Amino acid sequence: MADDREESLEQRRRQLEAELASKRVDDRKEEAREASAEQSRKGYAQAMKLSSEFISAIVVGAVLGWLFDHFVGTTPWGLIVLLLLGFCAGVLNVLRAAGKVAQPLDRQNNDK
Repeated sequence: MADDREESLEQRRRQLEAELASKRVDDRKEEAREASAEQSRKGYAQAMKLSSEFISAIVVGAVLGWLFDHFVGTTPWGLIVLLLLGFCAGVLNVLRAAGKVAQPLDRQNNDK
């Protein structure tokens, strides 16, 4: 009788160990999925930030150029020049934000 109980307990213990092992594998898979989703969200946020910085620099350049032309009367040269400057500023902002170009010296000193 005691032998049957021990075998039964041993069988239940092995069954529980197998179930726990499968749960651990499932937990690891879930953690990997969550990490992948988090990385994807960070990439999407970075892309939105970079694109908005780029577009806003171009729009600001165009608006300033149009205003310059409107008040000074140099149509369309102010718009063209400041639109190109806005484009260059947008590219520079994106490169700085992406870490491809160094920050200006005054910003580097303020960050320290």
